[in-house]
Amino acid sequence: MEKIQWKATKMIPELRNLSYERRLQRIELISLKQRRLRGQIIETFKYLNDLNDVTLEGLFERDGNVRTRNNGQKLLLRNFKTSQAVNFFPVKISATWNQLPENIVSAGTVNTFKNRLDKFWITNPPPQYYILLTLCP
Repeated sequence: MEKIQWKATKMIPELRNLSYERRLQRIELISLKQRRLRGQIIETFKYLNDLNDVTLEGLFERDGNVRTRNNGQKLLLRNFKTSQAVNFFPVKISATWNQLPENIVSAGTVNTFKNRLDKFWITNPPPQYYILLTLCP
């Protein structure tokens, strides 16, 4: 899908010589990777605030440690013995969630969360590689 979007943006004559990222900026689009990440973060917000009809007991575990630099809803990053855990949704999303500021994760509604997230990512774009996998020695 990303290749299709890449080719489609190349078809615009004025943007043909720009990099893919610059073309996306000019036509005010985000990459499909960022769109997927945004959707996963929104679903995490819904899950943590009981806004989904789905009951997935124990999918995420909140970090109980009280720290000074904390968004108030930090998720516990688990250690795994295999690299297969990288495909597990909570592993992929926890590190990115933990980097969000408190005013975003404490939003009252999904729309407020989306708006604050989008504004935050304008000045602080999400990392290209947002998967943090910690392996046990």
